[in-house]
Amino acid sequence: MVNGRTYPLWRDLAMSEDLPKEALKTVIEALCTPATTPAGFDVQVDRWREEALKAALPALLARTSAKRLRGRLLVHADEKMLAALAADGTVNAADVPVILRHRRAWAGLVSALARHSGQVEAAIALLPRLPQHEVEQVVRDWDPDRYTRAKTTTLAPPVPQELFDAVLEACLTPLAAYLLHPEPEEGREEVSAFSKDWSLELGGRAGWAMLARCPERWAQLTAHPVLGAAVQHLLLDQAETQALENARLRAADPDGEELPADPAPALSEDLLLACLPALCLPELANLPNLQVSARRSLHHIANRVRSNPRLAVIAAGQLHAAADVLVTRGQLLTWADKQEGDYEFDSRVLRLAEDLALLSASPDHLAGACAQLARLDPPAVVSPKPSPTLIRVLDNVDPDHDRPARLLERHCEHRRVQALTALAANQHTPHAAVADILGGLHPAELAWIVEKAGGPDWFLASAAAIPVPEDEDDGVVRLVDDEELGKHPDPAAVLQSWLDSPAAGEILSRSEIYRAVVKSRYRTLEHLRQIPADEVLARHEPEITLPILLEHCGRSTARWEALAAAMTFDYDDEKITFGQLLDCLDPAPARAQTS
Repeated sequence: MVNGRTYPLWRDLAMSEDLPKEALKTVIEALCTPATTPAGFDVQVDRWREEALKAALPALLARTSAKRLRGRLLVHADEKMLAALAADGTVNAADVPVILRHRRAWAGLVSALARHSGQVEAAIALLPRLPQHEVEQVVRDWDPDRYTRAKTTTLAPPVPQELFDAVLEACLTPLAAYLLHPEPEEGREEVSAFSKDWSLELGGRAGWAMLARCPERWAQLTAHPVLGAAVQHLLLDQAETQALENARLRAADPDGEELPADPAPALSEDLLLACLPALCLPELANLPNLQVSARRSLHHIANRVRSNPRLAVIAAGQLHAAADVLVTRGQLLTWADKQEGDYEFDSRVLRLAEDLALLSASPDHLAGACAQLARLDPPAVVSPKPSPTLIRVLDNVDPDHDRPARLLERHCEHRRVQALTALAANQHTPHAAVADILGGLHPAELAWIVEKAGGPDWFLASAAAIPVPEDEDDGVVRLVDDEELGKHPDPAAVLQSWLDSPAAGEILSRSEIYRAVVKSRYRTLEHLRQIPADEVLARHEPEITLPILLEHCGRSTARWEALAAAMTFDYDDEKITFGQLLDCLDPAPARAQTS
């Protein structure tokens, strides 16, 4: 048993260059043996021992060659120290089996071992033992001091080519394997429809991170017999997007270069041609759940063309054929009514129309996309009640903020007419299919076309020619304050018109309408009865509903109990109106309880 106060002495002995070899075993045993007292294990003293051992470890390992003694020391070093010792050569490949008996492999150890030319193969052999998400860190963290290095610190050597190639292959292999067998993971078919869009698991973030480090090898890698397809997919999905992002970051730097108006593409035309075999996702052609996978595949291909616009010319025939096959096999233009709780329905229809506008050359399919747009609910355009602060700010900045086209964009309700504009710009879209929709558009949508669309001349002329009835307003539900309402002969009727508007059924608009009605002094109980109970009870001043509940429930214990039971509605519950809430209480007149 070592006296705890002597640990600094043992530490100094271990670090002394004059310590004889014969004393090493004794010093190591003294520093590695847990501290005990006659009363048992001593936590505080053992903490002193660990601190002394940690300080002495580098010196002890540098002087110790016996495997048993080195093993005794290695188990006490943490990952950071082991990586540092491996980087300076104190820990070597021969120590790895001992290290791995007590901890898993990690990227820092692999990088540190590979700093020494004789250990690169041993480092590469550890790659399969790393978790997949850590493999790329071997190269990313090759120089851990790159942000903190002082001027006098030695630069890290370059990454050995053999290690770089091994990491690149390890990072690309999972995507290459998936492309060979693109099946969902076991059990994934049981999850929700939203989550099961597994059909396009082409992220390969680590693979792209490695590819981005060697653009000079892209042409060679696209032809690789095993990894070529994975490389092609990653280049189509990531190269141009990453190049644009990098240019923006450089432009944001005060000392950086200005963002060019027309930056050079990341992929040359030859590289784009080399990637064409992967363009239309042939590996995913036979996935199950055809409607989901076809829709997702079509959208993925369209995004590739948006990132690489030259593909629309270089691969026009290939894109047109792929779009036809996906629409037909997936029955994407077969209309299915919107189901309750399907919050992605409108977005799916809009994406399909935009994707076909970009990819399709089939008049029938393009006309079908127009017909689907026509069946979507019209937008709900609401102008909120004036706010002195808001008006003061916007009048100085944007005096036209209340125009219908601007209001339409404010809640992103211009997407239907935006998709229609894209379809009209496709030369293969029948003009009649577009004209049929124009007559049924919301007035604000027609205003948006005139102000914002920038589509072909025939389209703009057709929209401008739509007759507007003389008694037709601009289609906007304009919420006004009580001062303005008071000028109307029947303010209560105006409030009712707000509640009757289709806008009251839209998520983004209805709360504004309900809030305006509830806060108006012209509201009546009949108005409140039409509004969802949670809007009336939980989101407005209690003095509005408190008198109503006191009068309705009176001194009836049964009614108060029924009210408490009825007010347990959760967010996901079916919404009941305030009127339904009152009606579900005891319908008999309130009477005093004598019991």
